[in-house]
Amino acid sequence: MEIRGIDHIEMFVGDARQAAFYFGTAVGFHLCGQGGPETGLTGQRSLLLRQADVRMVLTSGLTAEHPAATYVQRHGDGIAVVALEVDDAAGAYAELLARGATGVSAPRTFTGADATVVVAEVGGFGDVRHRLVQRDGDRSEFLPGAVEMLPVPDGVDGGPFTDIDHLAICVPPGQLDDTVRRYREVFGFAEIFEEYIEVAGQGMHSRVVQSPSGQVTFVIIEPDVTRRPGQIDTFLTQHAGAGVQHLGLRTDDIIAAVEELSARGVRFAGTPGSYYDALEERVGRLQAPIDRLRDLGVLVDRDHAGQLMQIFTESMHVRRTLFLELIERRGALTFGSGNIKALYEAKERELAATAAAPQEVGA
Repeated sequence: MEIRGIDHIEMFVGDARQAAFYFGTAVGFHLCGQGGPETGLTGQRSLLLRQADVRMVLTSGLTAEHPAATYVQRHGDGIAVVALEVDDAAGAYAELLARGATGVSAPRTFTGADATVVVAEVGGFGDVRHRLVQRDGDRSEFLPGAVEMLPVPDGVDGGPFTDIDHLAICVPPGQLDDTVRRYREVFGFAEIFEEYIEVAGQGMHSRVVQSPSGQVTFVIIEPDVTRRPGQIDTFLTQHAGAGVQHLGLRTDDIIAAVEELSARGVRFAGTPGSYYDALEERVGRLQAPIDRLRDLGVLVDRDHAGQLMQIFTESMHVRRTLFLELIERRGALTFGSGNIKALYEAKERELAATAAAPQEVGA
């Protein structure tokens, strides 16, 4: 079994058209396909969006009993399916079951004039499934006979993003080891990075697993219950269990990407100016102008192989759960360990300086 990469992700959402408007208008995705009862997708409405090699399906249930509707009722809008491209979906499905995976949907074949697609599904983490996808023939056909492909608009191969870099997954306390073990023993992933992060009395364990191809990377995070509750605990409460906290989208030019998305109305998490005061001392000579990084709030870190630049959007959901990460890799293969702590310490310095400064009368 060879997992080539992430074929697509599928979000279960309350309103597929509304979600498509956000991802199209604000994030630059293009509508490329649609499906529903008229195409054989019983009880659901699905819209296919694309930007370069990133494909996203937005699905809303049309009945209260549809899995998308029950997912949204429990978790809110979120990533419910991470589809993995394989050479042989039926063979991969059988092998995964033999290794201990939970079968969700047996192999099914979709055939069109120029393409054949075989899909099967197994359990992943929480209520998130993995769809195994085998594509033969015309790869522009997403799901022959079930999803109607629409004319490809100009610029669909442009836009700020190139592919999916990683997904960050939050799991409840006590589930990190078992989740990592499952991806190693069942899916054949390797663990490539591990760290413990402590911020303002909060603690979290983070471990990264990756497919042998290097094209599928999951950052798995568990809160430390011996510390005070923090953002991971909040996610698990608001999401009602394990789930994808953020989707990392890779770009070749993060400065241009942030400028474009900001102009489209996307809001990014703020970064205090003091974060940049000692940045070069921490990560070495920067590969982008520090003034532009400071203006935009882009973070910089490094690993053994090089630098990476990243920034997080504010969540677009009412539960404040799922959000996006923009990441540009300049040699870095994994993830640096300094950003969260450095950002927190910089914020503390900024607050201390503000408190010590003389206050104007009436301020």
